[in-house]
Amino acid sequence: MTKKQSTNPLTEILFTSLDLHPKIIEGLEKAQFTHCTPIQALSLPPALEGSDVAGQAQTGTGKTAAFLLVIFNQLLKQKTENYGNNPRSLVVAPTRELAIQIHRDAESLGSETGLKTGLAYGGVDYEKQRKILQDGVDILIGTPGRLIDYFKQKVYNLRHIEVVVLDEADRMFDLGFIDDIRFLLRRMPKPSERQSMLFSATLSHRVMELAYEHMNSPETLKVEAESVTADHVEQSVYYPANDEKLPLLIGLMRDHVKAHSMVFTNTRAAADKVGRTLNANGIAAAVISGRVRQEKRQKLLKKFHDGEVPVLVATDVAARGLHIPDVTHVFNFDLPQDAPDYVHRIGRTARLGAKGEAISFACEDYAFHLPEIEEFIGYSIATESASPDLMPEITIPPRPKRDSRHKGSGRRPSRRGSNNRRR
Repeated sequence: MTKKQSTNPLTEILFTSLDLHPKIIEGLEKAQFTHCTPIQALSLPPALEGSDVAGQAQTGTGKTAAFLLVIFNQLLKQKTENYGNNPRSLVVAPTRELAIQIHRDAESLGSETGLKTGLAYGGVDYEKQRKILQDGVDILIGTPGRLIDYFKQKVYNLRHIEVVVLDEADRMFDLGFIDDIRFLLRRMPKPSERQSMLFSATLSHRVMELAYEHMNSPETLKVEAESVTADHVEQSVYYPANDEKLPLLIGLMRDHVKAHSMVFTNTRAAADKVGRTLNANGIAAAVISGRVRQEKRQKLLKKFHDGEVPVLVATDVAARGLHIPDVTHVFNFDLPQDAPDYVHRIGRTARLGAKGEAISFACEDYAFHLPEIEEFIGYSIATESASPDLMPEITIPPRPKRDSRHKGSGRRPSRRGSNNRRR
């Protein structure tokens, strides 16, 4: 059975009207959560009754809170014994950033429940994470690789899982994690003996195949917008030459001095160059990509989240799984090569009904992706022209010096100097 509901920022359904444990209500009130979003209003009633659900909704619509409240409620009402230090609920996320965000939300919304949460993700804190899991957690949140690593070392077992959640299931397939997901699911109680929830931006055939294989007759729930993209995003596209992109970006950012912006590029090299140029021209920017160490990435994300740095430059590693409030502008410095990535990128702004602006550059290298994007979203993006004052003369910073390990490689060193300017 499939239920659908149109999307609005909030519904009239109060959390207090649902069958939630009093401790959960206390946490919601502390976090100033009063009314359900559409996906919460649709998924919470059947899930709180114990049904498996497969939910589809756009990013930023409150999916995380939906499954966390179900987990809290189940673990608080169910008096389970003899599970030792092993988790009673498992939440699997495709990226470290998303796992960290889910954990942060769990700590906030579950602050009054007394339930212990733990994180398992790669890149940092291996022994620290291991110690927390050995000491025992009720809710384990993590990425597939690190979860399986600790499982195989017998740090915990999955025999006592009462609720399992797969978040961003479509992304699990994209990143090649599906065999790892099946490994974990097959080591839990069988579907009829646990509750399973799956959330995804798209309930594709392969996602639903996974649901029917490892869930107990899941109820399919869809929150559908009138358009593929968020309703409150104002979109526009410029057509700069390649050497006009950086001046145009800086000109637009100077025109929006109070903006809290994300800039997306298609490559790490482009992200690094954009970040260096913005900083060299007086616009504080942080850069995250697969090249940035996890510990540093988290510090940069926190600075952006807290507003200490107004601009975050990222590759698509940050296109999903980040909940950063009050992002006002998204800049597609490079148009994405896959149309769905355009939707995920601009979904970083206009979250939960807020307004936002998405500005794209259709340059010489990537303009040919625009027709595919417009076909995917179902309409043409408004075209803007750049006036001369939007493309100021800018400082081009030097490239970082090559590591000494590259000496003798036969490559010529860069001769670009800090006084290079666009004429």
